[in-house]
This record gives sequence, C-alpha cells and structure tokens, in this order.
Amino acid sequence: MDTLSYKTISANKNTVNKEWVVVDAQNAILGRLASEVAKIIRGKHKASYTPHVDCGDNVIIINADKIKLTGKKMTDKIYVRHTGYPGGQRFQTPRELLEKHPERVIEKAVKGMLPKNRLGRRLFTNLFVYAAAEHPHSAQQPKEIQL
Repeated sequence: MDTLSYKTISANKNTVNKEWVVVDAQNAILGRLASEVAKIIRGKHKASYTPHVDCGDNVIIINADKIKLTGKKMTDKIYVRHTGYPGGQRFQTPRELLEKHPERVIEKAVKGMLPKNRLGRRLFTNLFVYAAAEHPHSAQQPKEIQL
C-alpha cells in the first residue's frame, strides 16, 4: 500500500475552533470546578486536541464569591506568597482571600492545574472570573454549560 486511508490531524492556531463558555460557580466545590475548567481551557474535551497548541475554549466563570470548599479548608488551607523583600513571606486563608479578592481563589486553583510553561501561561489568559452574576462578554455570545 502506497497511501494510508487515515492520517493523524494536528490542530494549529489557524485551524482551531475556539468558543466562549459560561460556568456558574454558585455552590460548586472549588477543586471539582477548577479541574473541569482546566480541561476546557486546555481543549481536552475536543476531538482535535493537540498538546502543544492552544485549542481550548475561553471560559467565563460567574458567581466566584459563592464557591464552596469541603472540610475545614476555608480556615486551614494557606496560600503563600512573597513580596520579594527580605522577610516578605505572606500567608492568607481562602476565607481572607474571598473577602478581598473572590476571583483569585478560583484563578489560583485553575492556574495550578495548567502546564507550567509558556503554553500554560498563554492558556491562563483564556480564563475570565467575576464575583458577580454579570460579565462584560455578552458580545461573544457565550453558551452556558453545567459542570
């Protein structure tokens, strides 16, 4: 046989079909929501998934301030950051972070589930998190999905 009757098709940035998706985080459990959103951003739910290409969808998460954590994670889990100065290590619990910046809890969870490389940093720009039920992306006509 000279020719194959099948070929593996790899997507590239010109052939990828990117869509917009809305996810409601109200009463959702943080880790379960974040893992599903990371799959959608990565594009693993599509038949044309290619590991080295941004082939995922743009995800809008609303009601981020109504997210749930199981067990005692709301008070016992600790987010660590550093200011860059000597002795500049800072600690926050999810409860403190939800009071000041409710979007960042979901952003940190999803970012931790994406690849730690150039592609992962590029994929993270496809995530839009809002604390309220409104979002400014209605012009993109996003479709709502239930996770």
